[in-house]
Amino acid sequence: MKKITLSLMAALVAVSGMAQIKLGKDVNLKIYGHVRTDIYYNSRDNVQSVDGLFYSYPKDEVLDPNGNDINGSDNSNMYAVYSRMGFDFAGPMIGKAKTSAKIEFDFRGNGNDNLSALRLRHAYFNFDWGKNKILVGQTSHPFFGDVSPQILNLNTGSPFQPFGRAPQIRYRHNSGALQLQAAAVWQSQFKSHGPTADDGTGKGNARNQYPHKNSNIPELALGLDYKANGWIAGVGIDLLSIAPRTKAIGAEDKTYKVDERLTTVSYEAHLKYQKDKLFFAAKSVLGSNFTHTSMLGGYGIKAEDAKTGEREYTPFRNSSNWINIVYGKKWKPGVFLGYIKNLGTADDMISSTVYGTGTNIDQLWTATFELTYNVPHWKIGAEYNYTSADYGKTQKNGKVTDTHAVGNNRLVLSATYSF
Repeated sequence: MKKITLSLMAALVAVSGMAQIKLGKDVNLKIYGHVRTDIYYNSRDNVQSVDGLFYSYPKDEVLDPNGNDINGSDNSNMYAVYSRMGFDFAGPMIGKAKTSAKIEFDFRGNGNDNLSALRLRHAYFNFDWGKNKILVGQTSHPFFGDVSPQILNLNTGSPFQPFGRAPQIRYRHNSGALQLQAAAVWQSQFKSHGPTADDGTGKGNARNQYPHKNSNIPELALGLDYKANGWIAGVGIDLLSIAPRTKAIGAEDKTYKVDERLTTVSYEAHLKYQKDKLFFAAKSVLGSNFTHTSMLGGYGIKAEDAKTGEREYTPFRNSSNWINIVYGKKWKPGVFLGYIKNLGTADDMISSTVYGTGTNIDQLWTATFELTYNVPHWKIGAEYNYTSADYGKTQKNGKVTDTHAVGNNRLVLSATYSF
């Protein structure tokens, strides 16, 4: 134990290259990470987290009595909270299975209130029998997958690209160039929207633990990929079942136990090619109440029992598409384009009460241009982004009319030292 402790201490100090330490007879440890700083500028207020580092889209106009837009003020800041460190453990063998584990953290904290606090990113162990693998723990959502854009913005393409990490049990089977994946997924840091408190009132609208916690059914994801000669092409399907409330305020202000549930199915298709200096990737998602992956959407009320207050819900459906091209080795110019369209709800809503984000946006589009300088251990870059949201009035079918466009100009400067 003393030798292991000394080895770990030495590894934390040895940040030149990928430090690898032997822990006992059958276990190897590899330490990695990076130190990163980001400076950003926005031309207006935006829907965001991490004090603007995790950027989503511009807020709607809010006019004061003089006709000035309250959300029209520009803002900027600098942070290093996305610096990170990780530990990869390999071994020992258990029967015919190679075992491994990973734990990775950064200093992002949770939301805007506790920046610089330690945050868990990945924590899982893996069993590898060659063609078959089982992962247990927290890692990226299955719809994030192996295809994501190469951009400087820390949102990694969100809300056009599904983004989030979640506790899960994942099975993968490889047969030649084909890979089949199945996963049962729970929610932790990235949650579905719902009432802000499980008190039966149904008031509020925020991401919280109640909708999925009350469901008792894990999210189920299935995917199929073809991987060969620098290509990845695949499709995925996801089933999510949530229970927004377990009690409701009914007639005569009495509280009733209710059995509410909303079950939705989402789909995705992706393509990636990477060889020599060229990187090309694209993804299309048809999402139904998919807000726990940092995408637009949510759900509304389609029926309500007059006595108990029990509700039936209908999901917002959104089509999201993006494409990303990067070329180069040392100097890498890149472009990222994304588009989201609100397709409305599956059924008409009976109330203006909705749970979700961006439900009053008809369409959202973005264009990003970047240039990075890449040498061993270092990545330095600049990125310009313009995002436009068409806000309007949400109709009972979930579609948005009488729209007006609101845009934001965003500039990011970033430097990363990796070890």
